[in-house]
Amino acid sequence: MTVRALFCGTPDFAVPSLDALCRLGYEVLVVTQPDRPRGRSRKLAPPPVKVRALDLGLPVLQPERLRDVMDDLRRFAPDIIVTAAYGKILSEAVLNLPRVGSVNVHASLLPRWRGAAPIQRALWAGDEQTGITLMEMVRDLDAGPILAQERVIIEPTDTAGSLHDKLARLGGEMCERYLPRYVAGELAPTPQPEDGVTYAEKLTREDEWIDWARSAGEIDRQVRALAPAPGASTALTTGEELKVLAGRPIDMEPFGEPGEVRPRGEGILVCCGAGVYEIAEVKPSGRRAMPAGAFWRGLREPSVRMKGGATGDR
Repeated sequence: MTVRALFCGTPDFAVPSLDALCRLGYEVLVVTQPDRPRGRSRKLAPPPVKVRALDLGLPVLQPERLRDVMDDLRRFAPDIIVTAAYGKILSEAVLNLPRVGSVNVHASLLPRWRGAAPIQRALWAGDEQTGITLMEMVRDLDAGPILAQERVIIEPTDTAGSLHDKLARLGGEMCERYLPRYVAGELAPTPQPEDGVTYAEKLTREDEWIDWARSAGEIDRQVRALAPAPGASTALTTGEELKVLAGRPIDMEPFGEPGEVRPRGEGILVCCGAGVYEIAEVKPSGRRAMPAGAFWRGLREPSVRMKGGATGDR
C-alpha cells in the first residue's frame, strides 16, 4: 500500500526532506507558505519548496491559514505528516489527521536549541556539535518525543550557510532512513530529557551589530552565525555602515582601543576587547561584497575607526 505523506515546508532547508519522500515512493501532498514579495523589486516569488514540488509534479497548497484547506487535507487522508521549517505551528486538528503520526525535521540536537534559529544560535554559542532530530510533533514548541538523532561536528570555519547545507542534506537522508521504520511501527519515541533545554530565539536587527569591546572569538562566532545573511553589521566613525561577511580572530595583542583599525594586505585588523579580529570581506551599504582591504584603500578618510555597537549580552 502506498504511504500518503502530507509535507509542510517552505525554505531551502526543507527541499532535501521533500526529495526523500519522493525517493521513498510516497504519495505526497505539499503545503507551503504563500508567495511573498522579495528583492528590491518586491515582486512575488515562490518559496523554494513550491519550486521543487512543481518540478516533481506534486500538488501544492499555499494557504495563509491551514484551517482554510482542512477539507483538502481530510480528503487526502494522510498516513503521515512531515514538517521541515514550515514556519507555522500546526493545530491540534491538523496533528490529529494522520493515521500514523506527525514528524518534524529539526536542525538541532533536542532538547538544545528549540525554536526558530537553531543553526545560528549553535554557532554563536560556540557549540562543538549539532545535528538533526526527527521528533513526533506535539503542540508545545519542539518538545515532542525523539524518534532519531544524528550528529554533525561544527568546524571552526563553518558559517550558518555551510552548516545549513550540511544539516539540510542530513535531514533528507534521515527521512529516507527512518520514516519507513516509523510508518511500520518499528521506532519507539523517546521523551526529551528535562535537563538541557535551551531556546533558539529568532534573530533581531539588534543581534546584527558588532560590539568591538567583546573578544575576537565572540565576534568571530557572531560573524559566522550571521553569514551569509543577514550579515553582522558595523559602522565607521564617518557613519558609513558595513556588513562584515567573513574574517577570523588573530593571535596578537591589541594595538589600541576596541574599534581601532589597521589595514593589512587584503584585510582589516580591528582591535577588540580581547584580541584582534581580521575582517576579510565586507559589503558596504548599497554596494556589492568586496575584499576588506580594497574597501579600505578606497576610503577618503583612512584614519577612521569602527564604532562600537550593542549586541546584547552574548
